[in-house]
Amino acid sequence: MCNRRLLMSTVSLFALSAVGVLIAAPEADARVTKIQITTKETPTFGGYTFKGVGTYEKIAGKAFGELDPKDPKNAGIVDIQLAPRNADGKVEYAFDFYILKPVDQSKSNHKVMYEPPNRGRKTHGALNRGAGNDDPGAVTDPKVLANMFLPPRGYTMVWSGWDYSAGTNNKNFNTTITLPVAKNPDGSPITGPAYEYIVTRGKSYTLSYPAATMDKGKATLTHRAKLDDLPEVVPGSGWTYDADGTAISLLPAGTPFKANDIYEFSYTAKDPTVNGIGFAAVRDFNAFLRYEKADTAGTPNPLAGDVTRIYTEVSSQPGRMLNDFRNLGFNQAENGKIVFDGMMQWIAAGDGINMNYRFSQPGRTERNRQDQLYAEGVFPFANVTTTDPITGKTAGRYDACSKTNTCPLAMEIYSANEYWVKGASLMHTDPAGKTDLPDQPKARIYFISSHQHGFNEGTSKGACQQLGNPLNSSPIQRALWEAMDQWSTKGVAPPPSSVPRLSDGTLVSALPQSAVGFPQIPGVNFTGLKSTRYLLNYGPDFYRTGIMTVNPPVITPPMFENPKNGPIYPTYVPKTDADGNDIAGIRLPDVTVPLATYTGWALRAGAQAGDGCEGTGQMIPLAKTKAERMASGDPRPSIEERYPSFPVYAEKVKAAVQDMVTRRLMLQEDAQPAIDHLLRAGEATGAIPMDPSSK
Repeated sequence: MCNRRLLMSTVSLFALSAVGVLIAAPEADARVTKIQITTKETPTFGGYTFKGVGTYEKIAGKAFGELDPKDPKNAGIVDIQLAPRNADGKVEYAFDFYILKPVDQSKSNHKVMYEPPNRGRKTHGALNRGAGNDDPGAVTDPKVLANMFLPPRGYTMVWSGWDYSAGTNNKNFNTTITLPVAKNPDGSPITGPAYEYIVTRGKSYTLSYPAATMDKGKATLTHRAKLDDLPEVVPGSGWTYDADGTAISLLPAGTPFKANDIYEFSYTAKDPTVNGIGFAAVRDFNAFLRYEKADTAGTPNPLAGDVTRIYTEVSSQPGRMLNDFRNLGFNQAENGKIVFDGMMQWIAAGDGINMNYRFSQPGRTERNRQDQLYAEGVFPFANVTTTDPITGKTAGRYDACSKTNTCPLAMEIYSANEYWVKGASLMHTDPAGKTDLPDQPKARIYFISSHQHGFNEGTSKGACQQLGNPLNSSPIQRALWEAMDQWSTKGVAPPPSSVPRLSDGTLVSALPQSAVGFPQIPGVNFTGLKSTRYLLNYGPDFYRTGIMTVNPPVITPPMFENPKNGPIYPTYVPKTDADGNDIAGIRLPDVTVPLATYTGWALRAGAQAGDGCEGTGQMIPLAKTKAERMASGDPRPSIEERYPSFPVYAEKVKAAVQDMVTRRLMLQEDAQPAIDHLLRAGEATGAIPMDPSSK
């Protein structure tokens, strides 16, 4: 059922063994000790005044924290015991922060939207209808500001660094973290096996960690054009380290890496950063903003006394971080209270993050042809408690917070791409792939039918065979954000979960094509290409310590029943209708009243033809006329056949949008823009007969 070519390492988080001590901890001594405000702009947004809220101000700077490595709340952080300590025996770190808040906090709604940045970048623009990149306070266009979602509602917006792989460049308010490097007890460098998956157009590649030795005989570089190709070893004469062992390049000097080809580099690295501190940094900064009056030097907390709720908003990578954050018990603050009241997780389905391990790489994420061998999709996959059929472990993502009464509400929202390139079905099926799972009482799961990973306004092909997928989930996100707030503040139940199910046949194997239901569309290839979740071997002590002694991982007996393939966690994909659009889930009006087929998967063109096209989906337009589709052999009814006149099309569009509003999946304020968008799209086809009365 799963494509034989693709591997995904799935391991049980070693740190689950520490959950018991995490949840039983006394009051912690982990805290933000100092904040430095380096930018204060009052007012920001060009002085724009939001009705009922007033003006906003921008506050940015750097915060400093320290952790007690003896504190049980920090016990699950890999290598924290080997991090350098200050005179008080604490481990120090620092991070950037950025805050947008009403100048008059009495007019705020006393709620925070917190976004852990995605690789240092702020990505809340889809939710907020306009972001201003990494400096959203720089937006001054009154039309954009008037249309924003969060400021008119009085939200404070906060970002802070947590990801070491985001770098240290703070230009334009890129938000990062500075972490300590672990050392052996005698002060010597820690070394260990490291692995780099390399796809670049450049002439050099910077390693995630410096090489422990420049001896090229102790490293291996391989190259292949496509995923199925046999990797060929690049001889030592064909590559070199730079002067300090922090990068590699090809020889002769100046030779570029072949664009889009796959290179893999295995070597011995040194100086691992203690990346799991990123969890504590998120915990402690938000707890500081919520519960403290000032830092230890007396610098006032800019949100002191204002915060009654904190909700997270994410896109992709930071959602995977928060999955592990919640799973490992970090939603309990040092005072024992809750940190986040609600989490809205967009496109993070079913995965954790490659972070709380030695020599981890938090910026990595699995796709059809990339980063298949990094520990990311780890058990437990689901919010409810399940038993891993391979390891025998029993766990759920809500186990730790349930024991301390610090569980957040969760709106798990994701695209079709997460089924094809990751393992989204494991969020709502048991790990053996036999039955559907019930909801965790505090979480709901929403699949956005036929959506790709994220939103791109354009539809260019890029490296893919077909046009990109332009579906835009942001109206659904805004509606579910409001539903989450009502759930938190008023106890109003949110819309029910909406996912494909094994029980009703809407969740199926990726092969054969007939099982998926995807039609035979002329010029469109379907291969059933889907990532497969194997349990890979990172070494005998990995589960207990989080330290890889085998990297990249290998499949070897006796750990596995089948040494060729290894045990699999079965995963599935959504079944489609006759048009190729997903049946189950939340169907955007574009899918309900289609002008095209939309998919969450895509295939590459060019030299890598047939490999997966990563997070990209497809838009495959319908034929305009019956004659056109008959001539090409397209089985999908044409636009002309579906919509005999523009008024008919317009009524279908309006009904689809109103249905979304009725089901609380779209706000009334987003309804008319959605209608206008689809009417323009229908008119642009030139295939729907116009009627003067419709103009």
